[in-house]
Amino acid sequence: MTAERTPPSQVAHVLTEALPYIRRFHGRTVVVKYGGNAMVDDELKRGFARDVVLMKLVGINPVVVHGGGPQIGNVLDRIGKESEFVQGMRVTDAETMDVVEMVLGGLVNKEIVSLINTQGGRAVGLSGKDGGLIKARRLQLTRPGPAEQAPEIIDIGHVGEVTGVDPALMSLLDGADFIPVVAPIGVDEEGVSYNINADLVAGHLAQTLGAEKLILMTNTPGLLDGDGQLLTGLDAGRVQQLIDDGTIHGGMLPKVSCALEAVTHGAGAATIIDGRVPHAVLLELFTDSGVGTLIHGAAAGG
Repeated sequence: MTAERTPPSQVAHVLTEALPYIRRFHGRTVVVKYGGNAMVDDELKRGFARDVVLMKLVGINPVVVHGGGPQIGNVLDRIGKESEFVQGMRVTDAETMDVVEMVLGGLVNKEIVSLINTQGGRAVGLSGKDGGLIKARRLQLTRPGPAEQAPEIIDIGHVGEVTGVDPALMSLLDGADFIPVVAPIGVDEEGVSYNINADLVAGHLAQTLGAEKLILMTNTPGLLDGDGQLLTGLDAGRVQQLIDDGTIHGGMLPKVSCALEAVTHGAGAATIIDGRVPHAVLLELFTDSGVGTLIHGAAAGG
């Protein structure tokens, strides 16, 4: 049975629609946080790898940052170590941190590198420890104490926050036509390793590298209003309104905050997209309609 061919006129329309965006992004950096279903479904994984290779071939400098929470949980289950979460963050003792480094810096990172290279790219796997890429410190969580007492400090171990990014290694790799694939592990001044939220790492990289766009892949269409309609073209003022009225809440709140922080401090724009859609990254970059929720700085226009 012969596969149905796309009409040549439709192919021409797609290519001409993509041309101005290829011109706009040529020579610029795009940071993609890769996660969710797109990291699990085999066809979506191959499609993502092809998208990244195509970006590089048309002159864009993609930087991939990946998560791996479910994979870490699976390995911990296999060794009989129970996962514990506080305020949505995994409590990470020294033994758990060893597993995190093995899974994120090893298994997951190298699988993504292999996928991209199989599709014709030249990917290089890194963690934030390589070349001093991601500086970190221990993240301190607090919860309110009894009346008139200071908040209680909660120790969740080797969970960190980004204190700085050294762009030298990224510049070197981009200049040599490599595609960096970054595991979200940072290190402090004493050499202690920390597990860091991948959205936060992607956001800080986008800021430091002056990325044209930050793309956060999720398992939702984007940010929806109370009627289930997709919201887009948001600036800081509109985001704050949506937080105040409860539209942005739960797990979407840190993603939107990360995107807004990035565009406020150096990135051109940020988009939260649905990684369950085949070739979602290309649709966002190279089509007039795009996909997902676009967040821009106050001066970026509509």
